Amino acid sequence: MSEKNSSEMSFLEHLEELRWHIIRSLAAVLILAVLAFIFKRILFDIIILGPIHPDFFTNRVFCMIAERFNMPAICINQTPLALQNINMSGQFTMHLWIAVIAGIIIAFPYIFWEFWKFIRPALYPEEIKQSRGAIFFASILFSIGILFAYYLICPLSIEFFGNYKVSESVENIINIDSYISIISSIILACGIMFELPMLIFFLSKVGLVTTRFLRKYRRHAIVISLAVSAIITPPDVVSQIMVCIPIIALYEAGIIIAKRIEKKNQST
Repeated sequence: MSEKNSSEMSFLEHLEELRWHIIRSLAAVLILAVLAFIFKRILFDIIILGPIHPDFFTNRVFCMIAERFNMPAICINQTPLALQNINMSGQFTMHLWIAVIAGIIIAFPYIFWEFWKFIRPALYPEEIKQSRGAIFFASILFSIGILFAYYLICPLSIEFFGNYKVSESVENIINIDSYISIISSIILACGIMFELPMLIFFLSKVGLVTTRFLRKYRRHAIVISLAVSAIITPPDVVSQIMVCIPIIALYEAGIIIAKRIEKKNQST
């Protein structure tokens, strides 16, 4: 990163800096995607296809609860999902695409760090000090969102969509593209949603949102969280509530963050 103060840099110099940050981020994604592509068995057999097997952690926990409380209906994914590929190059293309997604997920802390390096010269020393843990907390929240989706929402989605039938005469043989699309979209959506407190943090720092604004539109936020939950989860109430509650909790955490920022601004 250049030692120049951002106020001394021209527009073209800013673009040049941004270009190199993007290049380094893409290079990190590419390297990690290549590694993910090489370790195909771990990427697919253990991670991507893990939730369809009865011995997956979440499936075993649900079945233990079902046995303990005599509720057999909540014992999920006990019949492995039948998957198929119908395109000649389908599996190879899917391998490439999932490797890229894995590269983006693993490289997220570095990508965020590059973004932070780009905006850092525009901040005052006090703002840099207050934002020092931003990369750490953004990475933690993103990871929690991914784990939440992978270990809870994905197994429930597989159970619902994989076993739903309009008629017993119709057998579910799922295309691998469809399975991967649902799993990856749920995981990425939850990872991004869990960044809500960080988004509120940065918007509060620049004065675009306030505690009063967030409290005023709390009800709207709840409605939006319900809508988002309905989009990324199976159409059953339990799954939607499981996603909606963390989103609302993150929104409330954002209000607390905004309030602390306002107090600090008033004291300086």
